[in-house]
Amino acid sequence: MNIAVKPEAAAAVEDVNAIPLAKLNPGQAQRFQDDTLWPVFERLRREDPVHLTEESEFGRYWSITKWEDILAVDTNHEDFSSADGITLINQVALEEQRKALGDRAQRRGAGFITMDEPEHSAQRKAVSPTVAPGNIAKMSPIVRERAGQILDSLPIGEEFDWVDKVSKELTAMTLATLFDFPFEQRRRLTYWSDVVTNQPGHGPVTSWEQKFADMADCFTTFQGLWNERLNSEPGIDLISMLAHNPSTRDMPIDVFQGNVILLIVGGNDTTRNTISGSVYHLNNNPAEYDKLRANPDLISSMVSETIRYQTPLAHMARVANRDVEVGGKTILKGDRVAMWYISGNRDESRIERPNDYIIGRARPREHLSFGFGVHRCVGNRVAEMQLTIIWEEILKRFPEIRVVGEPTRTYSSFVHGYETLPVVIPARN
Repeated sequence: MNIAVKPEAAAAVEDVNAIPLAKLNPGQAQRFQDDTLWPVFERLRREDPVHLTEESEFGRYWSITKWEDILAVDTNHEDFSSADGITLINQVALEEQRKALGDRAQRRGAGFITMDEPEHSAQRKAVSPTVAPGNIAKMSPIVRERAGQILDSLPIGEEFDWVDKVSKELTAMTLATLFDFPFEQRRRLTYWSDVVTNQPGHGPVTSWEQKFADMADCFTTFQGLWNERLNSEPGIDLISMLAHNPSTRDMPIDVFQGNVILLIVGGNDTTRNTISGSVYHLNNNPAEYDKLRANPDLISSMVSETIRYQTPLAHMARVANRDVEVGGKTILKGDRVAMWYISGNRDESRIERPNDYIIGRARPREHLSFGFGVHRCVGNRVAEMQLTIIWEEILKRFPEIRVVGEPTRTYSSFVHGYETLPVVIPARN
């Protein structure tokens, strides 16, 4: 299956080719929701791999669309800063937020991912032990037990939403374990993640007031956990690690809130959307699904291929600290730069048959989805662990998970994911 020639994308190809190159805005969220983004990035990789969009809802920004250029920016933390945010910032939505909330609309910190060195590494190290291999090994039996409980509760022969029943639920259970969060309240974590990453009219967000109130509830809850852990013996959960580490125990309140957002969203979106994506893409590639059923040893490779093919977070952004040349173009000091991981993961010059979903690739973990350099995803091994376990448990139980309709995709050019995915687990004869 070649994404570039899918029937539903034919109109998008014609549309993209008709747009003057200087006017092309690859960050339009509607294309991501409609799954018509691929021709945009194919054209940019071919004609203008370091592309400037002068005017957009995000203001002026550059798009980096090829593997080597993305790698060059991502590993150059001296010239490209994370301090002003790691996504494209919708200026139109930001102004609407200011109008709705007034003085309450101040920008909150976004944690250590928006820090530059050396502060970034000092704070990152505070949470690293929780997601280190030794702790992951201890966590794995718990995740396996809970994954089994989820799968055993699924209806057989009846349509249901895989995103809600499985992807969200497994992610919520794991996040609750990482935070030592009240288990019966675990779905608040995935709800807050959706509130953070959506604007009014999308996901669970109906208004800026509601979004503000829900985030205040999130921060109040985590402030209570912080106070509780600060006054207790050190534990191995993420909040306790932050509360007791000398580098983070005195962090300002906005930085703590930013770290909470980072850990909730980072711990939610990659795993959740890859779980859904694996079911969807295996259904669209039945020969690969047959290979997986015949050889469960391919699970690990399939997980990595899905992380590449799905690319759960479509981009990360930086701001240039000085004038920098990338791909023959001069990016000016102060310019925002979007590294489109979703495009680099389909770069024909780096990956053989990049638009094909192949679960037995020779180097399956060769992808950009976790980033590179100092900001490489701190929880990538936790994500891979969850994904591997859920598929090991799926193959023990179900010969087939059948997708029975197209998914509803997320309205976002940052989170590349699914809101719903209708499936049926057929009854065995």
